[in-house]
Amino acid sequence: MAFSVNSVELPNDLWLQYVEQGESSGVPVVLLHGLTDSWRSFERAMPHLPGSIRCFSLTQRGHGDASRPETGYRPFDFSEDVAAFMDAVHLDKAVIAGHSSHSFVAQRFAIDHPERTLSLVLIGAPATLSDKPGLQKMRDSIAKLTDPIDEDFVRRFVESTIARRVPKAFYEAMVEESLKVPARVWRAAFEGILTDDISEERQKIKAPTLIICGDQDGICTLRDQEVLAAEIEHSQLLVYAGTGHTPHWEEPKRFASDIAAFAERLAR
Repeated sequence: MAFSVNSVELPNDLWLQYVEQGESSGVPVVLLHGLTDSWRSFERAMPHLPGSIRCFSLTQRGHGDASRPETGYRPFDFSEDVAAFMDAVHLDKAVIAGHSSHSFVAQRFAIDHPERTLSLVLIGAPATLSDKPGLQKMRDSIAKLTDPIDEDFVRRFVESTIARRVPKAFYEAMVEESLKVPARVWRAAFEGILTDDISEERQKIKAPTLIICGDQDGICTLRDQEVLAAEIEHSQLLVYAGTGHTPHWEEPKRFASDIAAFAERLAR
C-alpha cells in the first residue's frame, strides 16, 4: 500500500510529518511511535484499519524527517506537540495511542488534556522504568553514541523488540528510520522518559484505556501491563500470545481489528 506523507508546521516552528487515512467523519485516532521510530512504525497495521477509523500516524520531533530542535524531548514536550498537531488538522478530540516509551507521551496527554482524549491505547507500555534490569546498560550505550549512529547497534536495538519474524523490507525500513535520529536526540529522548516518571499521576487518567501487549515482550513484562490495568480506571488488557514488544509490527491485522473495535465501540 502506498502512503501519502504530509507535513504540517506547528506554532512553535516545528515541522512534523504524518500519514492520514480513513473517512473524514470517522473516529479520529492519533498513533504515536516509540523511541527512534517514525510514522512508519504503523504502516503494517494501517492497511487493515476500516475507513470508519480516521487514522493519523505521526512522526514526532527529532525522529524520521521531522524537525530536530536542540531541546524539548520530554514526554511533556512531545505531548504538547500532539495538542498543537491536533489543532493544525482540526481535531477537537481523538483516541491517543502510544507505543513503548511514547506510551508515556500518550498518558501525559490524557492527564494534561482530558477533554481532548476520547480514549487511550497503550502498546508494549512500561509501568515504570525504575525496575528494568537492563536500563543502566542501555543508558550507558546511548550515552556513548556518536554520529553517524552505528548500524550494528541499531540492528540489535530493533531486533530486541520483536519475537515474531516481520517482513525483511519492513525490518530494514525500521532500521533506516532509527539511523536518521541524531545521537543527541537518542540521548535527550531517553533521558526524558527517565526523568519524567508519571507513575504517581497515573490515577488521574479517566479516559477508557486499552492496553495491548505481547507475552514474549523482553522489555515490558506482563507484570507491567497488570500494574497499568490496576492503576488506570476503565482499562482493558489484551495479551497477544507469542508476540514481543511490537504487537503492531508482529500481528498488524489483529492489532488493527482490536484498536478499531475499541474506538468504534466507544464512539457508539
